[in-house]
Amino acid sequence: MPVPARRKAGLFTVLCAAAAAVLATPATPAVAANPYERGPAPTNASIEASRGSFAIAQVTVARSSVSTFGGGTIYYPTSTTAGTFGAIAISPGFTASQSSIAWLGPRLASQGFVVITIDTRSTLDQPDSRGTQLLGALDYLTGTSSVRTRIDASRLGVMGHSMGGGGSLAAARTRPALQAAVPMTPWHGTKSWSTVRVPTMIIGAENDTVAPVSSHSEPFYTSMSAAPEKAYLEVNNATHSAPTEGGSVTVAKYALSWMKRFIDDDTRYDQFLCPAPSGSTIQEYRATCPHT
Repeated sequence: MPVPARRKAGLFTVLCAAAAAVLATPATPAVAANPYERGPAPTNASIEASRGSFAIAQVTVARSSVSTFGGGTIYYPTSTTAGTFGAIAISPGFTASQSSIAWLGPRLASQGFVVITIDTRSTLDQPDSRGTQLLGALDYLTGTSSVRTRIDASRLGVMGHSMGGGGSLAAARTRPALQAAVPMTPWHGTKSWSTVRVPTMIIGAENDTVAPVSSHSEPFYTSMSAAPEKAYLEVNNATHSAPTEGGSVTVAKYALSWMKRFIDDDTRYDQFLCPAPSGSTIQEYRATCPHT
């Protein structure tokens, strides 16, 4: 039986109203693919900048207040609206104090990390001791420090210069739960790191005469057969002190990218690591690329 024109018009009106209601319903906000991303999408300019998008503050950790390392300085984002942050501990080298690597504290913190640059219990401490102290500093950060509630204790990394770099390798060997390690012009008497299971970027310097890459950084990198991801960056025409006291933009930008990629699982930083970067400041780059 034919449908009366009046009923057709009524049905059309109902369908139009239903469609309008669907279109007017607010869309459910998309859940971020990675809840650990912190900060805006990176650019080459942003990772080379001396400061990132986060305002930061700092607090001193007195040597007398801790027993597992020699005190230090914590740098941290002041805002908590983004959630918790990954944390990084950084050790200086033989005979040096935290002042030699302090430039990395605000630089990394302002990109969305809590960072502690440490003094060691003695400036003569050997690499394995420095590794133990780096872990002690991370435990302090996440356990009793004044910024502990800002930190995600499952997202931690270590860095270090020279014997502190060797210490960061030792820390990674000791604690495979770490998310990332960046030894910078590292020195260590041990040459094989086949048990390290932490994603590790080793930064060497072409003209390093203290820890020559041929007997330190390169064999360290080659030996890391169990590391799920690894990279070797050799800074062109640079010396052992490239990572210290104001340091190298090249050291900072790739260390930051590595930490972002593996502590924050932020694949937005893959573009700076894969394919292998090149340029006038890079003598050599080797890596497990692409990252899984």
